[in-house]
Amino acid sequence: MRIRNDGTVSRLLRDVPLPGMFHASQKFPDAHIEREDIEKTIFDEIERSGMAARIRPGMRIAVTAGSRGIRNVDEITRSVVACVRAHGASPFIVPAMGSHGGATAEGQRELLAGYGITEEKMGCPILSSMETVLLGLSELGKPVYMDKNAYESDGIILSCRLKPHNAFRGPVESGPCKMMTVGLGKQRGAEQVHSDGMDIIARNIPTMARVTLGTGKILFAIPCLENAYDQTMMFEAIPAEKILEREPELLKIAFANMPSILVGEGDVLIVDQIGKNFSGTGVDPNITGTFSTPYASGGVQVQRTCFLDLTPESHGNSLGIGLASAITRRIFDQIDADAMYTNCMTSTVIKSAMVPCVMSTDKEAIQFCIRTCNRIDRDNPRIIRIRNSLHVGQIMLSAAYYNDVQAGKYTGLTALDAPEAITFDQSGTLTTPWLP
Repeated sequence: MRIRNDGTVSRLLRDVPLPGMFHASQKFPDAHIEREDIEKTIFDEIERSGMAARIRPGMRIAVTAGSRGIRNVDEITRSVVACVRAHGASPFIVPAMGSHGGATAEGQRELLAGYGITEEKMGCPILSSMETVLLGLSELGKPVYMDKNAYESDGIILSCRLKPHNAFRGPVESGPCKMMTVGLGKQRGAEQVHSDGMDIIARNIPTMARVTLGTGKILFAIPCLENAYDQTMMFEAIPAEKILEREPELLKIAFANMPSILVGEGDVLIVDQIGKNFSGTGVDPNITGTFSTPYASGGVQVQRTCFLDLTPESHGNSLGIGLASAITRRIFDQIDADAMYTNCMTSTVIKSAMVPCVMSTDKEAIQFCIRTCNRIDRDNPRIIRIRNSLHVGQIMLSAAYYNDVQAGKYTGLTALDAPEAITFDQSGTLTTPWLP
């Protein structure tokens, strides 16, 4: 694909004005657990809940680790492993991430290493394999699979994050049940969960989870919930037999602590970075409003969205680009189609992998979005900029919002400076920095 920076497109965009922008802070409840307190919190929770009794000396216990960039995921995983060892059992870690990592054992091991989860740092083996065992059929007739190494253990502890999903709504979304069916199911299990479409997945996950729970292999789950600042907020150890009952209740707590873009709507959203470490679709649409299916809604409402860069942690899996109006050549050149298409083939949601309009620079991507908006004030457009969808404690807003922010229209939103022209280097890369 030829992407020019000196052709007709560049000429048509050259004179599109860019508004001044200012930094603003967004205030949300910030109760959280400090990193140095995570191990004690996990130990105490496993004891408090009575789950320590399920870890018996001599057992070989599998601890799950997923592919998301969860805050403190290395320390959380290490602490669960340490707790297992402290009770006389022998822990090992299983990558539980469906088809991520290119649906290869080495790819999944590399993903974990990128989060600091290695055998040396965790102090236990990491057994990565795509081999699975067929557990049976769900009540809806779906085959249910489990990672072979986990199945051959004496018990499994589900360590994961519990949060709203980015493409569907249901009593359980992203959490222990999804970790059991999609994560531990590896590529084959993930494909079965998603095979009927996102309108049915909310039924497939709990019905398939019942099959997994019926094996007796799951000891308990210990999901973490995060606050609006992507900080570790709480843990709860859930007995296996209570997961289907308790997970929907915890999901309500997770929803209540989701961040948002407080202005609610605008013309253009600029996202500095997308990536698999932020969301399965590169950005969390619960924040950005860029949903890949009609089965979930929410987030900021804008006409156009541009993505500027892809995180190294994504290893070229740029799933989510299809949710943007425009991306930069920088992202386009990083696409690993094999990793991205394996992911969308498994989920059956292909919109996220479709290539949108590709602009040669950050500046042109932003200008393209402004120019293609309808019925806006082109002299004073409403532009929102975020670093990524996980970190929205500080955002940037265009001058169109400034007077309303100063007047206190948006509770929790405070201007940190006055609007100024945004800056780009000679190659058109956005250089206006974020405040410390």
